[in-house]
Amino acid sequence: MKHIFHLMIAITLFAACCSSAGAEERLRMSTTTSTENSGLLKVLLPPFEKRNSCRVDVIAVGTGKALKIGETGDVDVVFVHARKLEDKFVSNGFGVNRRDVMYNDFVIIGPAADPAGIKGAKNAAEALKKIAARQATFVSRGDESGTHQKEKELWRAAGIKPAGKWYQLAGQGMGEVIVMATEQQGYALADRGTYNTFRNGNSNLKILFEGEKGLFNPYGVIAVNPKKHPHVKYDLAMRFIDFITSPEGQSIIAGYKANGDQIFFIYKGK
Repeated sequence: MKHIFHLMIAITLFAACCSSAGAEERLRMSTTTSTENSGLLKVLLPPFEKRNSCRVDVIAVGTGKALKIGETGDVDVVFVHARKLEDKFVSNGFGVNRRDVMYNDFVIIGPAADPAGIKGAKNAAEALKKIAARQATFVSRGDESGTHQKEKELWRAAGIKPAGKWYQLAGQGMGEVIVMATEQQGYALADRGTYNTFRNGNSNLKILFEGEKGLFNPYGVIAVNPKKHPHVKYDLAMRFIDFITSPEGQSIIAGYKANGDQIFFIYKGK
């Protein structure tokens, strides 16, 4: 399976490069499905590409896979949201110059009828306990993404190892999970950005639990270490990092909205 995964990456990047007939410099970036599903990249990348006469080739997967791709040197930069994994990526020598970019939060979504009665729960752990006790359908990313990492952390806090037909490991991106949960009128942990993008048109699920400090969801960008992988485009990666953390890039991020709501927020002091 590992060989197939690397082959798929190679084919994706080769096809992208061929499409431009080598006319533009390419920056290869692995990122999360939430940044792509939210629609942010459609407004964030074009100004950078125009200014640098380049094209950003995006591989959108879960954070765990995005970092693994960076470890193998198959991308030049990673843009993800799982701080512990990011710090490990850097401490192991695979990444350099990590910077904070933006944040939002995680929310627990579900049907308006709320069959497990989680609305009004004291904390996320209690909400998950109610879902498990009722064995209400819960759709998990199941893909070692940043969202999946946070979900597993919350289950541990609840003292529960979820299992059974009610607990479904999708192995899919955030958008697909929201659609699956909608079709089954079940619950899911989602980042607010993707949820706001999918609500109304693609989902009638509601936010039933939110606002807990532990649901904070920060995003970081990291250049792949050129000492580990000399072939990576480190200079272009740093130009990208400088751009999305610059006043211009931060303004684009803060100004992006989906269904009238701001999706990502900027750290104070930036």
